Amino acid sequence: MPAESSRRPTLTIAVIGTGPRGISVLERLAVRLAEGELADHTVRIHVIDATEPGAGRVWRTDQDEWFTMNTVVGQVTMYSGVPDGGPARPGAGPSLGQWIARRAATHGEPALDADDYASRRRYGQYLRSVYRTILDHLPTNVEVTEIRGSVTSVVAASRGGYALELDCPPYLIDADKVLLATGHPRNAPDPHEAELLGFAERHPGITYLCGDSAADMPLSVRDIAPGGTVGIRGMGLSFYDVMLSLTVGRGGTFEQAGNGRLRYVPSGLEPRIVTGSRSGLPIPARGRNQKEPDHTFRPRFLTKEAVAAARKRRYSATGSDRLRFNEDVLPLLLKDLDHVYRSAHRASGATEPLPPLDLHALARPFKDARFDSPAAFRDRLVEVMREDLAQAALGNVAGPLKAALDVLRDIRNVVREAVDFGGLHPDSHAEEFQRDFVPVNALLSAGPPIERVEQLLALVESGMVEVAGPATRFTADEATGRFRIGSPQVAGSDRAAETLIDARIPTPDLHRDVSPLARSLRAEGLVSEFIHEEPVSGRTRATGGLNVTMAPFHVVSADGTVRYGLYALGIPTEHTRWFTQVGSGKPGLNTLFRQDADAIALDMLRAARDAARTEPATLVAGRAA
Repeated sequence: MPAESSRRPTLTIAVIGTGPRGISVLERLAVRLAEGELADHTVRIHVIDATEPGAGRVWRTDQDEWFTMNTVVGQVTMYSGVPDGGPARPGAGPSLGQWIARRAATHGEPALDADDYASRRRYGQYLRSVYRTILDHLPTNVEVTEIRGSVTSVVAASRGGYALELDCPPYLIDADKVLLATGHPRNAPDPHEAELLGFAERHPGITYLCGDSAADMPLSVRDIAPGGTVGIRGMGLSFYDVMLSLTVGRGGTFEQAGNGRLRYVPSGLEPRIVTGSRSGLPIPARGRNQKEPDHTFRPRFLTKEAVAAARKRRYSATGSDRLRFNEDVLPLLLKDLDHVYRSAHRASGATEPLPPLDLHALARPFKDARFDSPAAFRDRLVEVMREDLAQAALGNVAGPLKAALDVLRDIRNVVREAVDFGGLHPDSHAEEFQRDFVPVNALLSAGPPIERVEQLLALVESGMVEVAGPATRFTADEATGRFRIGSPQVAGSDRAAETLIDARIPTPDLHRDVSPLARSLRAEGLVSEFIHEEPVSGRTRATGGLNVTMAPFHVVSADGTVRYGLYALGIPTEHTRWFTQVGSGKPGLNTLFRQDADAIALDMLRAARDAARTEPATLVAGRAA
């Protein structure tokens, strides 16, 4: 190293996890460094990922093509600015759709329209291209070390900063700033899961797979024999991934059967699938996209100003500004949905009466129903799915139902204003928001492409997939040595299975995360759980979420100290913040995804010029000030 460089002050940054959140911070660091921030420093960045640096585990580039995204490619970008006529670089680069179009023209790769959906592998390739572009445009005073491995511990160093241990060379790293962008956790089994695992261990030939990404599950013919019965718990997005792995992944195909319907042609290598969930309804399809990439929804009722006014009213009435979701937030949200619903209906010129918009009825269509046979339930399920597909085909602008439900996605940032960082009364957050609203919102707003639901419908009609019914029970039957799947609302629905797969994505929980890194952070007291507290009564509720301050999301340690050099972003902070699994920005918009990344990048670089701060955090009613 030249003598001049060795005399420069040095800032060392470690980014743990390089899925979309980690890459977003790297991109904003690169923008600010290119603009001259810390030009008089040597900046060393360690990029650490156990699976694939630049893509991460969920988006890794070696997974199968049938694992797809649920956002159209035209609305996805990892660059914080749109192309400006110059070369792609941090702050000015193509969206996923533009990148795919360019690759189709220059490399002969498959083309996609802006309103199509890409595979997760294709998105991983895009992430890798963004990552390489970041590296190619860093100033000469920035050094990057890429490490494919896991961080096993983080310890506060006595001289300041942090010491990181890894399971691969160089084994030990010192860093001034550390970002935790570790994504989905690997949790210890809960009591029910432990019971099912124990059952499988006691019975040869029986398999239980806990919730995980389907791409990481053993689902091949070698792992699950053809001809048997597989139970799948949960019918959300991950269910579709497991379903396709056991059908298309076994050589089955879909073909047009006329009338716009699909027919499944089996390969003979498939197992029979029995599935179910609390609602008994597979997650419905997203509406056909009719929105421009930079579309912005402007709420009329649930605005930031309305949330602030509600807080003032609560404080005046109770001495606490904690909101009640069902009283202060949900009515305004429903007004916005209803306005879009009725506006789209009027714009369509339709004359028939418009039924009321009832989210709970849409999400729980079989709630109080009883069926005298599996065939009777299947017939009703097919009716519901076909009606949903018809609504989805109308689109998310012209179709009243899907236009209204898309508001649930578009209005998330305002909902966050109400609920994040303990914004709700603890009881309201746990019962009204987390227990009642969040599952309904997830079911109705985060669905797969239309094609996926059409494929499931074909599998149901072929008999390859059977949906047990609502309130599905998944139990272990010691008498038969098999798992049992059945619905108490469908007579004769009980089925036996040799394999049971939990297709639900694990819920982030600081205390259940079994990774060595999570264990180390807990043992060292560097992290703490976010606790909902009601300041007037003093009542509290644990959440399982990682406690962080508001932007730039410093971690709050077990003794209440703000760790100014330690940041956490994304899924580990779920429950402190809401819906942190967002994996991209939108072209041309200053989205919260971009703002989060920039807040951390700015703080990392600005703090390098400041003296280290170690004063305790000031906590106000459960929220870091």
